[in-house]
Amino acid sequence: MLWTGSAIGTFVLFIVALIVVVKAIRVVPQQHAWVVERLGRFFAVLEPGLNFVIPFVDRVAFRHDLREIPLDVPSQICITRDNTQLQVDGILYFQVTDPKLASYGSSNYVLAITQLAQTTLRSIIGRMELDKTFEEREQINVAVVAALDQAAASWGVKVLRYEIKDLTPPAEILRAMQAQITAEREKRAVIATSEGARQQAINVAIGARESAIAKSEGEKQAEINVAQGEAQATLVNAEANAKAIRVIAEAIEAPGGVVAVNLRVAEHYINAFAHLARTNNTLIMPANVADMAGLIATAMKVVQGGSQPK
Repeated sequence: MLWTGSAIGTFVLFIVALIVVVKAIRVVPQQHAWVVERLGRFFAVLEPGLNFVIPFVDRVAFRHDLREIPLDVPSQICITRDNTQLQVDGILYFQVTDPKLASYGSSNYVLAITQLAQTTLRSIIGRMELDKTFEEREQINVAVVAALDQAAASWGVKVLRYEIKDLTPPAEILRAMQAQITAEREKRAVIATSEGARQQAINVAIGARESAIAKSEGEKQAEINVAQGEAQATLVNAEANAKAIRVIAEAIEAPGGVVAVNLRVAEHYINAFAHLARTNNTLIMPANVADMAGLIATAMKVVQGGSQPK
């Protein structure tokens, strides 16, 4: 089959039209932004989706990822306020917020952010002592983010956060810190042991004191109970004796009471002498022992004299 001149021309026009259509269509992925220049000047920012440009006139000059981007900040040596070298490395998270500024605000915003993060970190650590750098890592991160975010605003970039991955002092400093930690732990152990011994001694003393108090209180209560018991017994005996005396007096005053008393006195008198005779070889006798009736009469006069009304 032979192609004529008109057929070849039509085919060429078709190919050219196809190329123009392909170059005129631009499909931008989600969370991306493409910067288009027209005849060398900024023209527009293509949004995600289907977009149309003029072939051979418009050119996609920059492609930006709008997602959060992690950036590893290279390790560097920082000098603290107390002249100690400290190796620091971290990671930075940022996001492109203005594709136009990101394209024309800096020739390389990634390199600019990295260098600024390193210089800012050296400046912040240079104002701190070595011990503070370990204690205030969060404050260091916040200070770096604040400094970077202010400078990166003109580059169309938002610095989200900065994290220190590692702080490594020299080997001799590490050994000194380890020795200090060991000494501090030994000190705390000694203090804890002494505090335990002190508390034990206090507890023993308190226990002995409370035991002595309880013992003395018990002895005191026992003595009180004994005294009260003796007093109660004395009172009961006295009341019993008084009652017995009253009963005897009433019996004497009754008819035949005097005769009964005479018999009782004589009986006790005789029993007393009989008991002395059984238990002792020596017997002491009154002068008028033969006059038994007189002795009884004398005793009865005493009884009658006490019982007569005044």
